[in-house]
Amino acid sequence: MLVSVTILVSAILPLAGAWPHPSYTTSTSPLSTSLISDTNLISKYWGQLTPYADNAADYFSVQDVGIPDGCQLEQAHTLQRHSNRFPTSFYDDGLNDENFGKKIMNWTSANAEKFTGPLSFLNSWHYIMGSSLLTGLGASSEFQSGVQFWNRYGRTLYNASAGQLAYNASFENGTARPKPVLRTTSQSRIENSQINWSLGFFGTSFETVPNPKLENFTAPFDLVIIPEGGTENNTLASYDSCFNDDNDPTGQLGDLDLEGYIPMYLKTATARMQQFAPSGFSFTANDTYAMQSLCAYEMAYISSSSFCSLFTLSEWEGFENTLDMEYYYDYSFGSPTGRAQGIGYLQELLARLQNEYITTSNSSVNSTITNNAAEFPLGRPFYADFSHDDIIVSVMTAMSLDYFKDPPSLTQYPPDPNRKFILSRITPFTARLITEVIGCSDAEPGTQSEARTQYSPGQYGYSASNATHKFIRMRLNNGILPLSTIRGGGCAGRTDGLCAMDGFLKSQESAYALSEYNYACFGNYTILAPTSGQDYDGAIVPPS
Repeated sequence: MLVSVTILVSAILPLAGAWPHPSYTTSTSPLSTSLISDTNLISKYWGQLTPYADNAADYFSVQDVGIPDGCQLEQAHTLQRHSNRFPTSFYDDGLNDENFGKKIMNWTSANAEKFTGPLSFLNSWHYIMGSSLLTGLGASSEFQSGVQFWNRYGRTLYNASAGQLAYNASFENGTARPKPVLRTTSQSRIENSQINWSLGFFGTSFETVPNPKLENFTAPFDLVIIPEGGTENNTLASYDSCFNDDNDPTGQLGDLDLEGYIPMYLKTATARMQQFAPSGFSFTANDTYAMQSLCAYEMAYISSSSFCSLFTLSEWEGFENTLDMEYYYDYSFGSPTGRAQGIGYLQELLARLQNEYITTSNSSVNSTITNNAAEFPLGRPFYADFSHDDIIVSVMTAMSLDYFKDPPSLTQYPPDPNRKFILSRITPFTARLITEVIGCSDAEPGTQSEARTQYSPGQYGYSASNATHKFIRMRLNNGILPLSTIRGGGCAGRTDGLCAMDGFLKSQESAYALSEYNYACFGNYTILAPTSGQDYDGAIVPPS
């Protein structure tokens, strides 16, 4: 039963907020004072707005990145984020950018005095963003992701023939394969991401005889579209049914944290902008922050932006740190609902791994979907679910993957470059968290230090008939995750990211209890110090 929630904040404050913050510290290392115009460099500091690029396989400190001899991929589950989009209506995202656009237009339409120097472009610039939708560049990135998934996983899982470019809906004897079931939310950018990913994986664009009408494009697969935007259960948009996550300040702790960091790290940049402003026009820290955001968004839309050359490298590092702290304290270990938001998908993953339906729900799982073969089939070679960046973060939190339990500093500028929770590496546009099931002939297969190309399923001593030992390995944007850091030790002992299936399942036995789902999502509690950087370990615990 839903109970009332006592809150201390009624609305999100302007970015230069009034919450008290600790004293800030500046690194003793020299700051980069040169303006940077290389977008290939600065785009690596855009957090969740970063263009997709693979992490190195060993980026997350896994030592051995190859699949051992006698082992082979047998199943893959991808949790796929949408790609490049327009800004949203949140204040520190699209609304602040839009307000800056209106401020510039109001000035240039009513005043003759001009911006000068590097800001001269503002004299004829206007805000060109749409709202929330997938951009064309995003669609092309999702298409590429579908192609890549086929090449890396589909070829092995379906024993592709020579030259086969995409999924074939028929077995070699011509009979139909069981249809894959893809799932997406009903939100436009999510569903359009699924469509473009599917064009890459299922290969309508690669037909021997081109079909310009894309007839029968959806014939090889079934699609489950889960409503988003109401209060229904939806593991791919779990905040809909976790009501406290929509309350202030419970669901906005990270947003409040960045409000205090912005005026500190952008003080110099804001003063620099003011030098080129007409008299009577005043830049605020919020304006300068919008200019950084608009650089990222214009690059995601039209691949070019005059805003991108206006900042130093350390200022871009500060920009990314605001996004790191936002997501860590809104969706990860720093959030009272972090585990609750990820537990539903984790329960579905565990059910699929154990070939079990979920007939009743105690979380964001929609049990009308998970209790039948049509919408939640078991034993399929791959699963593809299309979702949001925050869900990926929360799923790893619900797993107790403690590698990422590394809170961003709310005070240090520039931030520590060796920190582990770096959003551009975790959830860039088109991010994907892939769970691999690997079968092995040995219960303790020897490690393989180097990655090896998988040309066919039977390579490197693998035989399906004697691969009775199953292991889990997870990749985040290609980087192999250190499952050995999952709390409790069930996955400890290996240097290659593999975890024995029974050890992985055992490591997740307490995941639901740790999420404190009912209390975190519906309980009556008060956040007393929302900008204190409190460690909730991803869940708020009810009083005893």
